[in-house]
Amino acid sequence: MSKSKTFGELKKSGYQSKKIKDELRDNLILKLKKKEKIFEGILGYEDTVIPDIERAILSRHNMNLLGLRGQAKTRIARQMTELLDEYIPIVQGSELNDDPFHPLSRYAKDLIAEKGAETPIEWLHRSERYAEKLATPDVSVADLIGDVDPIKAANLKLSYADERVIHFGMIPRSNRCIFVINELPDLQARLQVSLFNILQEGDIQIRGFKLRIPLDIEFIFTANPEDYTNRGSIVTPLKDRIGSQILTHYPKSVAMGKEITQQEARINPSQKQKVEVGDLLKTLIEMIAVEARQSEFVDSKSGVSARLTISAYENLVSTAERRMLLNGEENTFARISDLSGVTSAINGKIELVYEGEQEGAAMVSQGLIGKAIRNHFITLFPDPGKLKKKKQTSPYQKVLDWFSENNEVDLMLDDTDQLYKQTISTIPALEELLGLLNDPDKPLGNDRHVMKEFILHALAEHSQIGKSYLERGIQFKDLFGSVFSTKDFGEEEAN
Repeated sequence: MSKSKTFGELKKSGYQSKKIKDELRDNLILKLKKKEKIFEGILGYEDTVIPDIERAILSRHNMNLLGLRGQAKTRIARQMTELLDEYIPIVQGSELNDDPFHPLSRYAKDLIAEKGAETPIEWLHRSERYAEKLATPDVSVADLIGDVDPIKAANLKLSYADERVIHFGMIPRSNRCIFVINELPDLQARLQVSLFNILQEGDIQIRGFKLRIPLDIEFIFTANPEDYTNRGSIVTPLKDRIGSQILTHYPKSVAMGKEITQQEARINPSQKQKVEVGDLLKTLIEMIAVEARQSEFVDSKSGVSARLTISAYENLVSTAERRMLLNGEENTFARISDLSGVTSAINGKIELVYEGEQEGAAMVSQGLIGKAIRNHFITLFPDPGKLKKKKQTSPYQKVLDWFSENNEVDLMLDDTDQLYKQTISTIPALEELLGLLNDPDKPLGNDRHVMKEFILHALAEHSQIGKSYLERGIQFKDLFGSVFSTKDFGEEEAN
């Protein structure tokens, strides 16, 4: 359809206006019939959240996306614009995006009354039909709904009884748009009350003016669970007026978490080309988040954002890249010891309970990495603890015997790739252990050396060998020798 420039041309074109909820519904129906993807880049919600959103749209509901931080709530809301018509006509110059067939503002009504079929029309693209407001303590009713503007009254020489002195807030200006309020529980109760009429009757009231403006808005709210935030809650009458409350969640599998992390991580082409990251490390990054969500030191009500794994993966790549640059190498691969570089990404992404604060953020982060290694190890190799309980022969005995002969391994964080491989290869028994993998014939490449280092870290986490942190590296040694050396050091310090 060609874009009409006047109201008369628009009528002749046969254009029929729709309410925004009908617009969303009709376009969703078309996409469902064509089996088109509704939300691009939203992974893990195909069988849970997205069907709930589709039902809400078909029911013409406003909706509340309820979930912990980092669950793509705002991203989903922003993508809703793709279900709007590409362009809609509005009365040119109108504050409220007035539909020429159903004008709301005094300005639009007067203009149509004056010019009739010659009323100028402009077209609003769907990308401009989205407004978002974060609920913060300084938000007022005037910001959201509107207020009387004394400066406008003085400039136009109007009395305060004239509705033309009204300055409309964000919500009226979002007429025929999607309006999002993020962190709804943080909105003061009196401001939540001001939304009652808008949600139920679709109209607004400003400073006692006897006017009814039936707004046409699709409201989307986002919120953390109310039992988490101490700053407020959603008042019950407001919850009652929101058509659908949709629960979001974290990835339900490590595989899905990896897919999300790889999609969202900001790794530039140069890094991708020069730094190789094996599947083992990608899995461990996701396992850190899994362990954090179950940790006694982390506040489960706060949640652990998917941004933790994304930032951790970015830091992992940068840690390997930094070592490559220092050593003047053309390319490199990420190692297990490079996980020491992701603690800064973890520290700011977890909210600690009292016991965690006492432990310290850095110690908690290191503990999460250790648990991830410990628990993932037993999915790939026999569990050392179970072997000991059942008094079975341990496949790790040769490695333990090697360390018991006063052998040590120092893995320095900035070692060149060649030196790293040589150091790992000094323990011949590690090569035999790779045969215990589920698919021993699969070519491992650089992962062969990373897997050997993984075994060392895991055996240390399972208290089979000792591990201590050097100033610029990690040392593996016999477990008992490590204990005695620590004791001797303590005695020397005491003396």
